[in-house]
Amino acid sequence: MTLTLTAPAPDEYAPFYAGYIQRAQAMDVLAALPRQIEEIQFSIGHLTDEQACFRPGPEEWSIKEVIGHINDVERVFSYRLLRISRNDGTPLPGFEQNDFVREAGFDDCDLSDLIQEFEHLRLANILRINHIREKALAYRGTASGSTVSARALVYMLVGHVEHHIASLREVYLPVLD
Repeated sequence: MTLTLTAPAPDEYAPFYAGYIQRAQAMDVLAALPRQIEEIQFSIGHLTDEQACFRPGPEEWSIKEVIGHINDVERVFSYRLLRISRNDGTPLPGFEQNDFVREAGFDDCDLSDLIQEFEHLRLANILRINHIREKALAYRGTASGSTVSARALVYMLVGHVEHHIASLREVYLPVLD
């Protein structure tokens, strides 16, 4: 089965996610899903655990916390995608990302474990996405108090990671090189 994925319309997601959608629209989303695993490995896989605790400011997340956050969001978005692609109309709650990061203790984790966790989460999502029925991509549900489609969630998965890869490359890594 070959999935055909078209960009979501603006009424398929909350305005907050527009930046993620725009980033994802600039690429082949289905090809980007596995490529982002390699991009994260290539961008930060060579860092030591000490380097990965770097934060560009006292209120900023460390590199490990950024990857841990990516993993948290990968889980949250994939759960939303599962529920909505199954045509479940139950409203899904939001989450406070700063609370999640603060409580997780990501700086105590090995960077390699965080990267491997992303790889496993993403591979599971790729399998799920590849088996979504075409009509299910248009299903809509409610998450964080706003309408979202299954199609938009796929784009949001890619756009969210793309956002953080760009931040790592532009803000974090130049200081460490």
